[in-house]
Amino acid sequence: MKKFNLAATGGTFDILHVGHFALLSKAFEIANSVIIGVTSDDFASQVKGKAKIQHSYEDRTAVLKKAIRNKFGDVNYLISKLQTTFGPAVLSGEVEVLVASRDTSVRGKELNKIRQANGLKPIAIVIVEMVKADDGQSISSTRIRLGQIDSLGKLLTRNQT
Repeated sequence: MKKFNLAATGGTFDILHVGHFALLSKAFEIANSVIIGVTSDDFASQVKGKAKIQHSYEDRTAVLKKAIRNKFGDVNYLISKLQTTFGPAVLSGEVEVLVASRDTSVRGKELNKIRQANGLKPIAIVIVEMVKADDGQSISSTRIRLGQIDSLGKLLTRNQT
């Protein structure tokens, strides 16, 4: 029996990598059902310090659904379009746990403050450690886009001419 009935997690999921799978794996491991927030194109473009996304919301969700089916099989989940940082985790009293990376876990405290203001009880926060690339730095879609690493965290060498 799983510890929670409903978990929430989220991200941009522009270029899927092993860090995304670690996050999803933990969510599916601890909850019967998972709400996966995927940032909308507009919201993703507003996030400061982030590189421009390469794929549309529709493409990102289609690839994510296929990857979930291939990696996790028949799991119970719902994809929700995120127009803000928190999405359904703020509004739904049914969400019991937020599964977040170490880098984004600080948002869990903010989330619980908003939930309390909305008359909802706080939720548990489960932190998934960042998956490291071969160089010891965190794997991210930005680093993959920049050609530093691949989706498994292997260092890429650039051809020098």
